[in-house]
Amino acid sequence: MSGRVAGLPMYDFGHLAAANDVMWQAVAGKLEAAGLRDVPARLDRSLPLDRLWQDRGLLLAQTCGYPLMTSLLGRVRLVATPRYRAFGCDGPRHGSALIVHADDDTSDLAGLLGCRCAANQRHSNTGMNLLRATVADLANGRPFFQSVTWTGSHRASLAMVARGKADLAAIDVVTLAQLRRSEPELTAQVRVLGWTEATPGLPLITSAETDDETIELLRSALFDVASAPAHAALRDDLLLDGFELVPETAYRSILRLEQHAIDLGYPHLC
Repeated sequence: MSGRVAGLPMYDFGHLAAANDVMWQAVAGKLEAAGLRDVPARLDRSLPLDRLWQDRGLLLAQTCGYPLMTSLLGRVRLVATPRYRAFGCDGPRHGSALIVHADDDTSDLAGLLGCRCAANQRHSNTGMNLLRATVADLANGRPFFQSVTWTGSHRASLAMVARGKADLAAIDVVTLAQLRRSEPELTAQVRVLGWTEATPGLPLITSAETDDETIELLRSALFDVASAPAHAALRDDLLLDGFELVPETAYRSILRLEQHAIDLGYPHLC
């Protein structure tokens, strides 16, 4: 295979770009040492996510569990699932924090009926699907929110709540932990009202055309990054605790939550 591409877009915040570059260099070095050809020299940050994930030359990328089970099903192969050291993570599983403004004295989600919601993407597990399943239990088949604004990112959703332009958002717990590190003044303006259910975290994938031998090389390189003392500072920067081989079937819990909302008459977040 030629024309390979790699990307780590899901937690590639500005302050983490250099760390993600170092991580890829470490992985790429191991792959090349093992004899793999056409290893990308650098991460691709130019392709839209859908094109990156579905590129036939995809060697490694991180995606969201919801597209893994929907638009990408059968089009990619699962490589590994990261474990993160962030509050709200349980091994390779994690969910979202339900955040409100720091001055909002609402005591539970039911008290936000009719509020304004900010959500990152329509096909996000942590920003949409987990929130939809949580709200469905309270909505009685009727719209729960006055409005839903699609912001494009968890950071933008959190900022809307912080600035009083939205009342609620579901923020991926790894993103929240990283934003608390990089933008403490912003995150101090919100508080956690509650938590969604947890599902398997954001998976690392490769093209459906990638052979078994290459997948094993990828896993070996990732496990080395997760354990080698030389990469301890890198792991601290990324809040990375390691990788696990979570079966694709475990991600069906994401679809079960979707179906739960549909069964309760709440197929759409709004």
